Amino acid sequence: MTTYKEIFGKYVKNYSSDPTADIEGQVWYNTTSGTFKTNVNLGGAWASGGNLGTGRRAQGGAGTQTAGLSFGGLVLPGPGGQVVTEEYDGSSWSPSGNMTTARYALAGCGTQTSGLAFGGATFPGITRQAATEEYNGSTWGPGGNLGTARYFLGGAGTQTAGLAFGGVPASPPVTVATEEYDGTSWSPGGNLNTARASLGGAGTQTAGLAFGGSPPLTAATEEYDGSTWTAGGNLNTARNSLAGAGIQTAALAFGGTTTVDVANAEQYDGSVWTNTGSLSQSRSNIAGAGTKTDGLGFGGTNDTTATEEFIDPTFSTKTITTS
Repeated sequence: MTTYKEIFGKYVKNYSSDPTADIEGQVWYNTTSGTFKTNVNLGGAWASGGNLGTGRRAQGGAGTQTAGLSFGGLVLPGPGGQVVTEEYDGSSWSPSGNMTTARYALAGCGTQTSGLAFGGATFPGITRQAATEEYNGSTWGPGGNLGTARYFLGGAGTQTAGLAFGGVPASPPVTVATEEYDGTSWSPGGNLNTARASLGGAGTQTAGLAFGGSPPLTAATEEYDGSTWTAGGNLNTARNSLAGAGIQTAALAFGGTTTVDVANAEQYDGSVWTNTGSLSQSRSNIAGAGTKTDGLGFGGTNDTTATEEFIDPTFSTKTITTS
């Protein structure tokens, strides 16, 4: 009979306890249980992270899974927006310098030490904001105003090369307007093909991604090349008030609402969206940061403090049987 060594060129290793599951298909013999075991790739999955200090919805997000940034947002039934800023270290959130302009439904981009916040509104009264603020890791300072004041807009890019698109201006109900930031001022960019608000965003100023939104509710995805938006592959679940992370060719979309809040998450490869592991709780107006494989979702519906971390791939240890 052909042996495992003859087939694969290696012996099966013996362990008294299972090793860390991080390689798909790895096989070993557990001497304690007297069984052969292997690792199975379960795809992407979400796990609980440390709670926000201030639960809120419609806040801005930036950074990475281990260096995240949360700012602004709305806590109902309180008046106005929030100025609260928090930083995430991969396990817990800590407070940092407040924003100058209190607001919610704003957009953000950049990193934990070089963040950008723009647009949004105050509540009640829904006063649309054009204000831009730049974060240096501890304090916020003023940047150049948007050309079109709006809220529930999408954002992407960096502090010195930001991208703003869509949203709700004073008139009409939703806009196609895109603006580009150079670290000092905003200038017009190419218009979206589909006017919308409450959409997700990811990518950079020259390789941006816009997806979902309303009204009407849409699954449409558009890709930006620095001057023009073109159609990409549609989301599997049309929704608005969702979060995004990653880049144009490797993005993550999660949460949002259809007629009800959803937990669905999808990954984009530059042409097609594929369903992946869902959030542990359905929520809309959630903020996002990170990448396609290491995402971060925080806040949302009912002003939750919940934070979730996405990891892809995730592995599970399975016992090999012959039955």
